[in-house]
Amino acid sequence: MRVAVVGATGFQGGATARLLVERGHQVRTLSRRPEGERPQLPGVSCGSGDLGRFEDVRQLFEGATHAAVVLPLVYQAEKVLRYAQNIARAARESGVRRLVFNTNIRIPGRTTNVVGFETRRLSETVFREGLSGSGVELVVVRPPVYLDNLFSPWNGPALMKEGVLAYPLPVDARVAWLSHRDLAEAVFAALTVDGLAGRAFDIGGPAVLTGPELAEEFGRGLGREVRYVPLEPAVFEQGLSQLLGAEAAAGVSGVYHYMAAGADPSLLKDDEGLSATALSVKPARAAEWVARQPWQMWTGSEHSYDA
Repeated sequence: MRVAVVGATGFQGGATARLLVERGHQVRTLSRRPEGERPQLPGVSCGSGDLGRFEDVRQLFEGATHAAVVLPLVYQAEKVLRYAQNIARAARESGVRRLVFNTNIRIPGRTTNVVGFETRRLSETVFREGLSGSGVELVVVRPPVYLDNLFSPWNGPALMKEGVLAYPLPVDARVAWLSHRDLAEAVFAALTVDGLAGRAFDIGGPAVLTGPELAEEFGRGLGREVRYVPLEPAVFEQGLSQLLGAEAAAGVSGVYHYMAAGADPSLLKDDEGLSATALSVKPARAAEWVARQPWQMWTGSEHSYDA
């Protein structure tokens, strides 16, 4: 395949790009960052460009046979609409065979006032309408919450020094945690498995875990006792803003404010194995993922949380 990967310089798109390269496929992407500030992606061709400019997106898609799309952490509806329209048009005009859209989060069945949900709902609608009848197959994957979010400056130090696993979800919330690597496996399957055109999959990990159950998995992976602490979404947003900026942090944390209120528990669960069967993927258990991460890098950091 020759795959246009939108978002390859981010964590989720980067995992997909790396997996594609590992399996011998050609990958290219674009970035607004200067060349010296882009993440290193061996084997990936990265051009300069902006999703808001159609000509840049057209060049990305030119000659591609497939596309994998995850949008950046942008939550302005007009900007997201322009991104999605440009991508759909470029996919149509280039004649890619299939486009896989990762919504980045589950989307509630009803509309909300949460931009993190509604901008992704808008994008999926644009892709479905814009690609309808074009010959470009659309497959949508909707992940829950990423294990990789826990390997971070706001989790690693407290976990290593105090055995505290803090996250902005209630103790009893049941979550189908998924790693970026397993997301990439699901996207790869969505790109390649026959008979998936028009379908959407609520992908997730192999087990649905509460906070304490997740802490047990972490304990097994680390070989130590770990306890779960529900973090206030406002505290999470404050820490995230230092990494992403206030606007992106507000967009991301709005999702957690909504989920912490327990309004729609189905947003966090899996689809009872439907996607694992259709996509033939077997996500790793949380303990296996934990055991593979270089947690020792956080032992000298200063962040901690109180119960």
